Amino acid sequence: MWGVAFSGIWKIPRTVNSVQVISDSNLSVAWSKAFSILMNPGATHLSPLVVKVSGFAEDTVPEDGDIRQALDASLRAVNLQSTQTVANTIFPQSMWNPDASAELLFERFRKNWPRIRTDPLNRYGHYFQRLIEYENGNEPVNQLGHIISTWKLQNHRHSALQASIFDPRRDHTNSRRRGFPCLQQVAFSPIGQNGIGGFAVIGFYGTQHLFEKAYGNYLGLFRLGRFMAREMGLVLTQMICVASYASLGNVSRLAMTDLNTYVKARVEQLEKRITNEQ
Repeated sequence: MWGVAFSGIWKIPRTVNSVQVISDSNLSVAWSKAFSILMNPGATHLSPLVVKVSGFAEDTVPEDGDIRQALDASLRAVNLQSTQTVANTIFPQSMWNPDASAELLFERFRKNWPRIRTDPLNRYGHYFQRLIEYENGNEPVNQLGHIISTWKLQNHRHSALQASIFDPRRDHTNSRRRGFPCLQQVAFSPIGQNGIGGFAVIGFYGTQHLFEKAYGNYLGLFRLGRFMAREMGLVLTQMICVASYASLGNVSRLAMTDLNTYVKARVEQLEKRITNEQ
């Protein structure tokens, strides 16, 4: 369907309800492997799923455009949000000018928030909005601003470098289905003394849908980490996503079959290319 023939069997463990750790230097490949594990017959969920993307050196997202385009086409076919739209809920990439101050980004988002909040999908909240205006009476807390400031003031305590999304005052409800917030917390972790070995962004999810949201989640976390690393004078080297319960989502497996066949074949192509170049 996507222009790459899949021949042979890509050996992925038939994992059911078990811990899975996936590590790769390419975001698209890491997502593809997690997705295909859950597409195995009998697989229902992974608990937990840990996806780590590391080993990249440039200030760009290490991804494969073909896999992302194929996923976006499959998402459109079932009327779901694109990977870009999902990523923007974590970090509004189009509002960020890397050469300007962080405060300009925060102000741009605040000005656009009245419009953004009218979207029914944001009726319970928005990830980036909670990161920069966490509700606290009449004085909302800019958690990202505080983390940047405290780091620059030479307070490098790791426990100070975390931001909350989940708010029990609003999010502990008896609703059978709610959706937001699946992302509970984000931590920023300098590697080595004062970040000499790089910088990691870590997202913690209570639940995560691999087909519907995970790729956009990874992309948004990567962009958020890149922004924070730049503001803190560090270099982003790792994106880690921990999902306590990961499933495919609410779409039928039949609608995802062609995509699964494609991404397996594409990952094989990419891995063979790397092997041949070594």
